[in-house]
Amino acid sequence: MKVIILLGDGMSDIAYSELGNKSPLQYAATPNMDYMAQHGQVGLAHTVPKGLPPGSDVANLSVFGYDPRTCYTGRSPLEAISMGVVLGPDDVAFRMNLVTLKPQGSAIYMQDFSAGHISTSEARELVETLQKELGGSGIEFHAGVGYRHLMVWRGGKDGMRSTPPHDISGKAVLDALPSGDGADVLNNIMNHSQMALHDHPVNVLRKEKGLLPANSIWLWGHGKTPRIETYKEKFGLNGAVISAVDLIKGIGICAGLDIINVEGATGYIDTNYLGKGQAALDALENHDFVYVHVEAPDEASHEGNMQHKLQAIEYFDRLVVGTILEGIKKFEDYAILCMPDHPTPVKLMTHTSDPVPFIIYRSGVEDGNGAVTYDEFQAKLTGLVVEGHSLLPLIIS
Repeated sequence: MKVIILLGDGMSDIAYSELGNKSPLQYAATPNMDYMAQHGQVGLAHTVPKGLPPGSDVANLSVFGYDPRTCYTGRSPLEAISMGVVLGPDDVAFRMNLVTLKPQGSAIYMQDFSAGHISTSEARELVETLQKELGGSGIEFHAGVGYRHLMVWRGGKDGMRSTPPHDISGKAVLDALPSGDGADVLNNIMNHSQMALHDHPVNVLRKEKGLLPANSIWLWGHGKTPRIETYKEKFGLNGAVISAVDLIKGIGICAGLDIINVEGATGYIDTNYLGKGQAALDALENHDFVYVHVEAPDEASHEGNMQHKLQAIEYFDRLVVGTILEGIKKFEDYAILCMPDHPTPVKLMTHTSDPVPFIIYRSGVEDGNGAVTYDEFQAKLTGLVVEGHSLLPLIIS
């Protein structure tokens, strides 16, 4: 049997009056997901166990079939693995966003958690400067993609608390700074980054073009290397992962899965949706399992951009789900799991831990369990509620 997971990051949401009291999933045109809902099993999945943060790290581990309560050690170690940065047992990795901070009165605000979605080439120059000016004494800076980067503290502390920058968009940052054991080191590095980046040629040019400068870093999502069973050990499967995001690739590498890079996959609204769908079908020729991750709905939600979220959902349905539905027919026995990892309400611009709607669509099965469309409210009506990490074992059993 061929198994494929189609994940629209952050698709789930709440109802809005401007959408006729519908959620984005209800309002958007999603004929392919609606078809699968009518002919498959629809329900709600708890992907964020109680007591854990509702991040993409925790939620995607669940969808991959792992119980985060037994293997979660933080977001950034997974990204480090994807980036090829080797961590020792005592080393701590941190997600490092390039951000735009804005002083206003006596406070400093998080103007943009992505520094205006700075390009990878611009960001790499800035990270190289940070390494040159602030690196050393066990501190390393590693360039990633877009605004997403990595700092490693060799032999560092990991008892501090931190806040994702997208959780404080438009808010004062003082109360959200890292706190606890080791936080003084992080805050000192963040302060010094502002001096290193202030007059950097990249930022000077961005401001001349009317773009937001990357005038600071923000450190969060820290942790040490996790121990995760491979898919071959846990499920007896070989597989592949398709994503533009280092976090998802990192989970895949830990799981012993192949990483397939798709040209034009950006992790944003302009990503290559069709290319991801086609690459997934190609991968199924010689893999049992493929995980297709699309970041765009989540990014739109973090920006508070309803138009982009609706557009991302419709592109996901037409160009990813539609492509898979048509092409997967060449395999006699298959199952599709389609879902978000967590809700990201546009109104809140951050994640919540509410359960998310899922569809399990199987070859040769035409009877659904009562859902008419694919959305949060139809999923609730079916009465089917499961733990997120149980979905994949349920499918392959």
